[in-house]
Amino acid sequence: MAKRLWTRDEMIMVLALYFQLPFGRLNHATPEVRELAQLLNRTENAVALRLVNFAACDPYIINSGRTGMPGGLGVCMPYWNEFANDRERLFLEAQLIKAERIHQSVEKTLNISERDLKGKERSVVIKQRINQSVFRTMVLYNYEGRCAITGINIPELLVAGHIIPWADSTPQLQLNPENGICLSALYDKAFDKGLITISPDDFTVLLSSALREYETQEYFHKHFACINGQRINMPVEHQPNRDFLAYHRDRIFLGA
Repeated sequence: MAKRLWTRDEMIMVLALYFQLPFGRLNHATPEVRELAQLLNRTENAVALRLVNFAACDPYIINSGRTGMPGGLGVCMPYWNEFANDRERLFLEAQLIKAERIHQSVEKTLNISERDLKGKERSVVIKQRINQSVFRTMVLYNYEGRCAITGINIPELLVAGHIIPWADSTPQLQLNPENGICLSALYDKAFDKGLITISPDDFTVLLSSALREYETQEYFHKHFACINGQRINMPVEHQPNRDFLAYHRDRIFLGA
C-alpha cells in the first residue's frame, strides 16, 4: 500500500495544535491529539509524531536543551517558517479547515450567534473568538489547569488573562503564552484592574495601595492579606515574561 502523504491542510492543523500544547503534552494521550487524529483520519501516534517533528523546528525547545524528532524536519520546516511569526493567520486557517471537514460554518464551530455578530464585522469577531479560544487552551495547559495564586483547578472558575492587556497588544503578543497567566476569576479581575500585580523580580504577589484601603474589612484578610508576598505557582513551560510583568507594574498597578 502506498504511503499516505501529509497534505497542507493536515500540516496546518497539526502546527496550530503544536502552538497550544506544552512540550510534555505532545503525545497520543492528550485529548486534543486524539481529537485531531480522529478528524484527520490518522492514528494518534502519527499526529503525536508530527507534533514532535515540529518541536525540532522550535528555537524555544532547542535553546532549552530539549529536542524534538528531527526525522520530519524537511517536511515541517517550510510550515514553521511560514507561520511561526504569523500565528493569527495559522489559527484562522486551521479553524476554517476544521469547519470544512466537519461540514459546518466557522461561526457554528466557534459558537458565534447572530447576536454576537450584530453591528460587528464578521471577520473581526471570528478572529477574536479563535484567538481567545487558542489563548485559553495554551494558558490553562501551561498552568496545568490551576490558578497561579490559589491552585484552584475548576475550569469554570479559571480565566486565561493577559499580562499586557489585549487592547494594548499586537496580535502576536495577544497569542504569546508568556503574556498569559491563569487565575481564578476574583484574582484575574483584581489583576486586570491593577489592584494586585506580580513582581517581575521574584514572581511574588503585590497588593496595591488602593486595595489596602480595605484592610479593615474581613474579606481583605481572607482573600488578599493571605496572598501578599506569595510566590505564584510557576507554569510548566512558558514563565511570565519579566518585561511584561514590569509593564503591568508600571502602567496598570495602582501603586504599592
